[in-house]
Amino acid sequence: MALLKLHPTDNVALLLEPICSGETLETVNTKITANSDIAKGHKIALVDIAMGESIIKYGFPIGLATLPIQAGDWVHTHNLATALGEILSYEYKPALRTLPPVPARTFKGYRRSDGRVGIRNEIWIIPTVACVNRNAELIARLAGEQLKGISSIDGVFEIKHPYGCSQMGDDHRTTQRILANLVNHPNAAAVLVLGLGCENNHIAEFKQVLGPVDSKRVCFLEAQAVEDEIETGVRLVCELAATVSKMERVVCSAADLVVGLKCGGSDGFSGITGNPLVGAFSDRLIAMGGSTVLTEVPEMFGAESILMNRASNEAIFQDIVHLINDFKQYFILHNQPIYENPAPGNKKGGISTLEEKSLGCTQKGGTSNVTDVLKYADIVTTKGLSLLSGPGNDAVAATALAAAGCHIVLFTTGRGTPLGTMSPTVKIATNSDLYQKKQTWLDFDAGRLLTGETLDTLTDELMDFVLAVASGKQTRAEQLGFRDIAIFKNGVTV
Repeated sequence: MALLKLHPTDNVALLLEPICSGETLETVNTKITANSDIAKGHKIALVDIAMGESIIKYGFPIGLATLPIQAGDWVHTHNLATALGEILSYEYKPALRTLPPVPARTFKGYRRSDGRVGIRNEIWIIPTVACVNRNAELIARLAGEQLKGISSIDGVFEIKHPYGCSQMGDDHRTTQRILANLVNHPNAAAVLVLGLGCENNHIAEFKQVLGPVDSKRVCFLEAQAVEDEIETGVRLVCELAATVSKMERVVCSAADLVVGLKCGGSDGFSGITGNPLVGAFSDRLIAMGGSTVLTEVPEMFGAESILMNRASNEAIFQDIVHLINDFKQYFILHNQPIYENPAPGNKKGGISTLEEKSLGCTQKGGTSNVTDVLKYADIVTTKGLSLLSGPGNDAVAATALAAAGCHIVLFTTGRGTPLGTMSPTVKIATNSDLYQKKQTWLDFDAGRLLTGETLDTLTDELMDFVLAVASGKQTRAEQLGFRDIAIFKNGVTV
């Protein structure tokens, strides 16, 4: 079947293969002839649609027709526009669900002294300021070479960033909180905090944000206070390694896992393959007692009421309302259009409006109840599905998920991207053509849902893959050394 109608009420269908003008296709109770050439992943009108009438996909409006549309017409940005408003009022209409029980699963992770679980036994070097980024990189490289033969250490890695000085107010505090969260991340068995000495975020101030730490796990080095910070840093990392090398993987419950949910470079298939698959995984993990985190707030606009009605109580509902409207207010304060989305790559892949993108994007959260709402730079503390404030930008959103305590990030893509963050990043292709083309970037092919594989079968397979990653299997991004972070900035730089 080359034509896919996603919901009985839809007035458009998705093309699974390109179609030429005059070619006729059939789906259930529908036969349609294309009025023009239409690319794979794009939409074709199933009926005549009047100007101003809603275009329906997934059973929901994805915008309004800006021109009269005939059955067989290509439906895209030339004849379809968003119908979304700005700051809105919402009513809580609970649509809660109890997930069916599923068998417990386990993986082999590292049980930390505070009871948390890590899935990597890495040593991280975290600069307090960008001025010592290169120093951190050199220390990581030299220490990594010395420790290379110790199989129980998964590597020594620097976390470079552009901030730590010349920031003011909330931006400065946000940088400190993100870095503090990474210092405390359970995937880091030990951390060297590397400062310069004269920066705003100098070590003494950063310690106030960081709070108490285990001196066997975290140590500090001020570059200006020693003659050779590279030599001293390598020595300190090797001292930390003495403790790290004694740690061993033990059997842990999947309920200990926190998994971030992300998409980037979406296409017309994202909402019918990769994102529903990740949503099914999310439900499965939560049913086992685990936790998942959905972010990218601007890509909830247009589908936010679905998430609001899944709020586990009235207070959580109000938190989601603030999450959505506060982020819209951020756009307004900067005199930017709220709905400047989707991106050019999304449009080329078949996504026409933000409603369409959001209805696909939010499917990563499955059908679970929303149990918590987190501000940017907060850490996950509640089991179940949490919503995390953050933009759609790939690097910033992935960093926010890692800093929130996610062990792993599941990242669906229909256009392809090599990006990875400090938490192992599993890249899931939404179409098989992309997976075959970019296997050096991609870990999993969700496009098989279009060729006969069932959602249950692929969910089982994805769960197996994630548990293997949690037990030490490297993702493609890890193999390529992609461990980038980007911190959200909102204010003045001095």
